[in-house]
Amino acid sequence: MENSESREGILAEVRKYAAESLAARPFIPGESSAPVSGKVLDGEDIATMVDACLDGWLTAGRFTTDFQRALARYVGVRSASFVNSGSSANLVALSALTSPKLGEKALKKGDEVVTVATGFPTTLNPILQNGLIPVFADVEIGTYDAVGEQLEAAIGPKTRAIMMAHTLGNPFDLDLVTRLCKEHNLLLVEDSCDALGSTYDGKKVGSFGDTATVSFYPAHHITTGEGGAVFSKSPLVTRQVESFRDWGRDCYCETGCDNTCGKRFEWQLGELPEGYDHKYIYSHIGYNLKATDMQAALGLSQLKKLDHFVARRKENFAHLSARFAGVEGLILPVATPKSDPAWFGFPITLADDLKVDREDLMRFLEVKKIGTRLIFAGNMLRQPAYRDIEHRVVSDLANSDKVMTRSFWIGTYPGLSTDMLDYMADSIIDFVSGKASL
Repeated sequence: MENSESREGILAEVRKYAAESLAARPFIPGESSAPVSGKVLDGEDIATMVDACLDGWLTAGRFTTDFQRALARYVGVRSASFVNSGSSANLVALSALTSPKLGEKALKKGDEVVTVATGFPTTLNPILQNGLIPVFADVEIGTYDAVGEQLEAAIGPKTRAIMMAHTLGNPFDLDLVTRLCKEHNLLLVEDSCDALGSTYDGKKVGSFGDTATVSFYPAHHITTGEGGAVFSKSPLVTRQVESFRDWGRDCYCETGCDNTCGKRFEWQLGELPEGYDHKYIYSHIGYNLKATDMQAALGLSQLKKLDHFVARRKENFAHLSARFAGVEGLILPVATPKSDPAWFGFPITLADDLKVDREDLMRFLEVKKIGTRLIFAGNMLRQPAYRDIEHRVVSDLANSDKVMTRSFWIGTYPGLSTDMLDYMADSIIDFVSGKASL
């Protein structure tokens, strides 16, 4: 048997095994879990990963190239650079904009970056790690995105960029944000880690920023295990993204390639001797944040199912919205105007006059094997890691404090069946109406 036939035989057996091992189990209320998120895999996903393993090319290779191109086409940007996590994507996306190679546009230490107080730490961390100063706006209850008037008020003489996330897949006001960026000559880093497939005014999120990011952690819209990507529209910016990802090197050869520039031994940069090997010239203080070809193979397979996953998230969100409609004491999520979210989750805020303790409700749901999560870090300035950071605020952040004490979210991911969704809704409704207790 020729090698190609052997390979196809192996992959056929893998598909068969995966179909059996990944088969859905019956949902039994109270015994089965109703998770808040999770991966949805099939036999083709597993077979594609094995296919990559059989190449024996363990770092970035043919699957990485194909995945990056397909991902960029899907979002509608020039380039997608695969990295090892969504958090790394955020770090690289902002760090790339500090490169001296961007000239006067480059962010410099001490510059201000507008963001929101409610979010995930790795949207904030790159601002601090690059010596920049965060300026915090509050969020709206219901959309959980920035209060527009506060974004405008946040911009001062030292403000040079905006970096925010589309909370739980709900796009922030991109008309306002892009207008502010244009009027004040600001850079935009668009954290789309929870929002792959969401659209604003018919255009995919991730395509608006100077850089943008997405995460492929198993909880997200598609998965590569660990993984993420940085989107960019400018070839100059893409070069800096890849440099920070790849040790900070000046060379832009793909893995396994040499002398793409045609003058590998003809460069003279910094105080290096003329002719120093370009593969070992470093223009940034960078990292190694690359991912593997097996991860890219899984991403490429998952990407083919993304439209289906997005549709299922929207259907699940609509089902929960209908179930909770009219339930007193629950503030339900609202899509921002002009947006069509691929909801990452279903956020709920308990009204002030509802005599229910959020932690009691979450403990009750945990006993019922229903997964819940907080809206990330709540008001991040209350977190111990950020108590002493240099920063500026433009309000009392009252809504961020409310999110910290009264909000949570449940799942919308494609692995949730209608029976699971109804069990989740029934359990929450019973508790808040006083029909159930711990």
